[in-house]
Amino acid sequence: MAYENRKDAKDKIRIDITDGFAVERALKKFKRLCDAYGIVKEYRAREAYQKPSVKQKEKLEAAEKRRKKTNSKMRISKKI
Repeated sequence: MAYENRKDAKDKIRIDITDGFAVERALKKFKRLCDAYGIVKEYRAREAYQKPSVKQKEKLEAAEKRRKKTNSKMRISKKI
């Protein structure tokens, strides 16, 4: 199969380290892979239970914040 299921891929994050491969470099690569698969984001989301109504409310507030930010940028660019 050309691609793997994302869940399977998360379970298989693996970095092969050979002689001369810096530990800092391996750690940086591991962190990049974790970000790419969204592991840290998912972990933080699962840390504490949130009621669906609270999730929806936060989602709407974030959308409103993005809209306000975009609108303020549009006004500033029109003034210039």
